[in-house]
Amino acid sequence: MSISGAQEMQNESMVQYSSLKKYMENTTITEMIKIDIPRTFPDNIYFANDSILPEQLFNILATFAHHNKEVGYCQGLNYIAGLLLLVTKSEESSFWLLKVLVEQILPKYYIRSMSGLLIDLDVLDEFVQKNEPALHRHITRVGMPWAVASTKWFICLYAEVLPTETVLRIWDCIFYEGSKVIFRVALTLIKIHRQQILEARDLGEMVECFRKMGQNINVVNCHQFMIEVFKTPSSFSNRYLEKVREKHSALRST
Repeated sequence: MSISGAQEMQNESMVQYSSLKKYMENTTITEMIKIDIPRTFPDNIYFANDSILPEQLFNILATFAHHNKEVGYCQGLNYIAGLLLLVTKSEESSFWLLKVLVEQILPKYYIRSMSGLLIDLDVLDEFVQKNEPALHRHITRVGMPWAVASTKWFICLYAEVLPTETVLRIWDCIFYEGSKVIFRVALTLIKIHRQQILEARDLGEMVECFRKMGQNINVVNCHQFMIEVFKTPSSFSNRYLEKVREKHSALRST
């Protein structure tokens, strides 16, 4: 909580979470959330056998949607909030951590236009072209859009994509170092699967290659994977990332 900034946000809030919950509205958004709750980690024994967790997850998402009307609810937030809840075992802590992620670390990912996400997909394209030019040429030749390959990576912060233990290690780093870690992970996944990517002959095979990346033993071994993540690229600052984002934001505005 403290490293992420969630504790500070909670302390500075004029309203406590218990009070925010009282203002949940019965809207179409809450109906959407109710539909997504059973789809969230359906094979997880804690969600399957614990009647309290789904209710707590609904409370977190519905309270957040009411509190942040610009975002409301976006599919993908259920996986993030669900995993936060599994780890913290605290409805209140999960709410504040979700709030930090959506409002500070990943701004404009989850608004209706998804402008932040679209810009970051452009940024990823540039980073792959710069760091793995041969792979970039092949992916472009096959015709796979980055939105197809990587939207779930970014929207779910790799939850439901990579093994849970690996995801939790990634999240620790995201809370500590910020969103640049998302790109380090993406580039590492692409680098590790260089041969499989080059062997993909068409769009279908390329999509399947990306879909199976979470099954690779080098990804399952979270300790070794995170060592590779921080080698890729060797130097990568948040300031540099913001400059590239600003460039692609301007390009999208023209």
